[in-house]
Amino acid sequence: MPNEMRSPGPKTGVIVTGAASGIGLATASELAAVGRPVALWDINEAAVQENVRRLRETFDVAVVGVQVDLREPAALAPAIRASREGIGALGGLVHAAGVVKATGIEGLTPEVWDDGLNVHLRALALLVQALLPDLRSHPGSAVVAIASMNATLGNGLIPIYTAAKGGVISLVRSLADSLANEGIRINTVSPGMIDTPMLSGGAGPEVQEALAAKWRERILLGRIGRPEEVARVVRFLLSDEASYVTAAEIVVDGGNISSQRF
Repeated sequence: MPNEMRSPGPKTGVIVTGAASGIGLATASELAAVGRPVALWDINEAAVQENVRRLRETFDVAVVGVQVDLREPAALAPAIRASREGIGALGGLVHAAGVVKATGIEGLTPEVWDDGLNVHLRALALLVQALLPDLRSHPGSAVVAIASMNATLGNGLIPIYTAAKGGVISLVRSLADSLANEGIRINTVSPGMIDTPMLSGGAGPEVQEALAAKWRERILLGRIGRPEEVARVVRFLLSDEASYVTAAEIVVDGGNISSQRF
């Protein structure tokens, strides 16, 4: 690539939702490691503040924690203001927050449906809308939404999660069409089986290992992924190295969707 097309990469702040654990926390850590100020958002305030403390001790970068319930639209504007006050200019968003309940179709209720769609899908649209002035003001701004391989494969146990993640991919493609006119990129990362609290679903160690062994049989790379392996892809998509990437879905699943093993 010619030198004139290179740039040092934006150092504006990034909001990361779902940053109490898992992929959200790993993403915040990877961004802080390269000098990006980060605002850690989560409903779990205690976990967020502990993560903020650790990141501040480890990296010489501005970090702030914000307790927020993404199901409440009125909570978004105050959380954005707190993020600006804590880390300065905002030029990135990573929507990693998620909830999953194994309801099947028989256990699905309107309340659980609304919770899932509001956290995964509605919050993404409202956050991008609210952050538009910030993103427009800073060249190189970008958004990454975390979807899932389940958006492609489907999963009868978690229809709400599956539908929400499929919606995330479609919403990102729609937003990419309009945001491109503003010079703002937006992409989706779809993880496979990643070692996070959500993966275990609260199961005991023996059940977790039995499930993991079954999953490993299918995955081409033969192992469960690590949160940081997804986070590094997110970090790339937020950087100037990905300056010509928008409306894309990058699958980080170790070769699961494509696998014919059984």
